[in-house]
Amino acid sequence: MASLLVAIFILGYLLITLEHPLKLDKTVPALIMAACMWGFLAVGFHNGWLNIVDEHQHAHSFLIDGRVAEDAFKNALLHHLAKISEILIFLIGAMTIVELIDIHKGFAVIHSYVSTKSRTRLLWIIGMISFTLSAVIDNLTTTIVMVSLLRTLITDDNRRMWYVCMVVIAANAGGAWSPIGDVTTTMLWIGEKVTAIGLIKYLVIPSLACFLIPYGIASFFLKPFQGYSEFHTNEDFEKMRLLSSSKILFLGLGAIVFVPIFKTATGLPPYLGMLLGLGIVWMVSEYVRPEKHINRENRKLYSAKRALHRIEMSSVLFFLGILLAVAALETTAFAVINGQKVGTLRFFAALLERTIPGRELMIIFMGMCSAVVDNVPLVASAIGMFTAATDDSLWHLLAYSAGTGGSMLIIGSASGVAAMGMENIGFGWYLKNIAWLAAIGFFAGTSVFIILRPFVS
Repeated sequence: MASLLVAIFILGYLLITLEHPLKLDKTVPALIMAACMWGFLAVGFHNGWLNIVDEHQHAHSFLIDGRVAEDAFKNALLHHLAKISEILIFLIGAMTIVELIDIHKGFAVIHSYVSTKSRTRLLWIIGMISFTLSAVIDNLTTTIVMVSLLRTLITDDNRRMWYVCMVVIAANAGGAWSPIGDVTTTMLWIGEKVTAIGLIKYLVIPSLACFLIPYGIASFFLKPFQGYSEFHTNEDFEKMRLLSSSKILFLGLGAIVFVPIFKTATGLPPYLGMLLGLGIVWMVSEYVRPEKHINRENRKLYSAKRALHRIEMSSVLFFLGILLAVAALETTAFAVINGQKVGTLRFFAALLERTIPGRELMIIFMGMCSAVVDNVPLVASAIGMFTAATDDSLWHLLAYSAGTGGSMLIIGSASGVAAMGMENIGFGWYLKNIAWLAAIGFFAGTSVFIILRPFVS
């Protein structure tokens, strides 16, 4: 019966991976997979076909423990749902703030920092903005913002494609060292596997290496980034900006950056800090004037309610589905190790440890896998597999590997998929021209992490 749950997960995972060929939104298989897995788990548990492992790693059999086992099953589901809800509420808050910034044309302010005719200098300016911005508003949103910006600067589709692909590398590297820069680092942070200070302290230099080395190679050796061009600029840029653009941009970014400070100061879960930030930005947006003369109908166009309507709820539901599916695997007792029943994920962790020598190699391998499979279920599975202490090197290396390993293929990260869709970048083109740069950056950052880890305290 436990093998059936694993088979459902593999099938669902395969359908998620084949989202584009099948033209089926990945949210659909994620939700069906989660519901089916918990359904079969409940049926199998109540008929005595399988046992469960609760959040305290205690095994329970319904036929033996009866009412106690039933309570353990319900509490396990509620426990996982509570942990998942923390992540989802955090993401909804962050996404709403980002949408508010976008509605008030806040990201148009970034345009003023890009003023050069040098292709090489433009590459570095775009890269540095992407690396920095992704640490605050996440790598996916950063990529979308930067692609929109590049469309106003470069009219040549082929040349712009090169810049967009380099943005993917910088955005993924920038998101890896921040607790709010990527969904996976947020998961590790909210799950108390890493601290904000620990994540920054141990990963900012490896992430910089992952970003700087590919950019250095590209600027010196790749022809698309050499020479000078008359870049197309948006003549109506000043007209695009609103009176509220700068205010909402800096207030919104400040609210997101404030969340780790709130958690450190209060010890409360990050989602409460995000809700506080959202409330403040929402309140200010109700009173600030986007235009000199604005009527009631036009004011609705800049409201937080409109921002809420623009949130990609399909992404939120995808995270819900995939995390519930992983939770089902974690709850299902799969095998006995050292005389103790363990869940499916702990069993596979033990299997990996026997197959791949050394934890570092195992995590690096998982990072390379993130170029092929979605890094959200990968990290969710790893959280259920391992029991290392908070800020252990395993979690830091996992955050880095899962965040940057996806750059090696265009389909390996949310930012890459977004760039692929917006600019029609071919899988083969990226593999031929960019993948090797991303791989060099990934392994350079990994090497820097392993070398520096003993010296960072």
